[in-house]
Amino acid sequence: GVVFVTVVVMHRRHAGLIAGLGFVFLVAACSASDDGTAASATSSTATTDATGSTTATSGDLAAVRVGVTLIGELDRPTAFANRPSTETLYVLEKAGRIRTLPDGELSDVVALDITAEVGSDGNEQGLLGFAFSPDGAKLYVYFTDLGGDVAVVEYTMTGDEIDAGSARELLSIDEPQANHNGGQLAFGPDGLLYIGVGDGGGADDVGPGHVDGGNAQSPEVLLGKILRIDPEPSTDAPYSIPPDNPFADGGGRPEIFALGLRNPWRFSFDSATGDLWIGDVGQGEREEIDWLAAGQGAGANFGWNALEGTNEFAGDAPDGAIAPVFEYSHADGNCSVTGGYVYRGAAIPALDGAYVFADYCAGELRALTADAGTLTAERFLDVDVAFITSFGQDAADELYVASDDGGIYRLDPA
Repeated sequence: GVVFVTVVVMHRRHAGLIAGLGFVFLVAACSASDDGTAASATSSTATTDATGSTTATSGDLAAVRVGVTLIGELDRPTAFANRPSTETLYVLEKAGRIRTLPDGELSDVVALDITAEVGSDGNEQGLLGFAFSPDGAKLYVYFTDLGGDVAVVEYTMTGDEIDAGSARELLSIDEPQANHNGGQLAFGPDGLLYIGVGDGGGADDVGPGHVDGGNAQSPEVLLGKILRIDPEPSTDAPYSIPPDNPFADGGGRPEIFALGLRNPWRFSFDSATGDLWIGDVGQGEREEIDWLAAGQGAGANFGWNALEGTNEFAGDAPDGAIAPVFEYSHADGNCSVTGGYVYRGAAIPALDGAYVFADYCAGELRALTADAGTLTAERFLDVDVAFITSFGQDAADELYVASDDGGIYRLDPA
């Protein structure tokens, strides 16, 4: 059976955390914390009950106290997805397996095994992301194939089972290098499938397989982008192009939604507002969190490789480049942002409306709040989980955390 262990780790600053590492899952995708200090909440509200104890109210980031509960162990878990209209959360293993967490407990059943099709020799390769269609009838997976290229494949659900024989490839993307493979899939409030693709790997967005000026800034390649498609087939492709995509009528690849990303390692939509939050991994100096308001952002350019966060990197910044809502340096052992979710669960009221994220190397959970894309507060949550690869959100909007060490955790009130 599953052993449940609640873990609350004292706050630390990780100065020596990576000294002995022999690997880093996303080492080539980096950027850091502000200056190592935590911003306090701009407004702090709480109530005191008759016993004299203080109870945090909704959205009081300064009052948040959380822990994590270990609910299972897997082989390098990389992503979560909740199937709509069910209580079952699914989780990926990097090698190519999908497992389930019915009722919050890890099942022994392997829901899908495509290890024979997944190339995972490179540290950033493997089965990297997945999403269910809004009606729960289809499953979409994102992985690197045996040749190291990206594949996005659709499966049909038959009852509660994934039909392994129903595979239909939607998209294949040539990957010039073994790193920066992206991997996030998510359906937006518009019912369309969003796909996060890295810039093609290597460094600096240059080199073999990179176009002049960088893949991320080129509208002619899919690398370094967030794509948006309708998975329903068209007359000449296995998917359809939304008519309001920025290049739907020409001038670039019609699948492109947003440009200028280095390696969008996890993005999510706020389940209450529909706003899009993106964790984009930087090069050697800055990590960033980007934000787009619900229903907006088609054609947004986040600046890479002219910009790394708000720092100049290569050439002139593109017109209208969107600055991150938050960025941090590689001080204190930071190396690579892992994007998360805006918390909308009921278990931790003070965390409501806060975006929860982490850094792969530093490990400590962090949270921030923003007003229309402007940072209002940010703090460390005083809980560490080693090598965080992903966050997940269940049907009740409670959050889960995956560790490259194998642990699957639930975020709980402390």
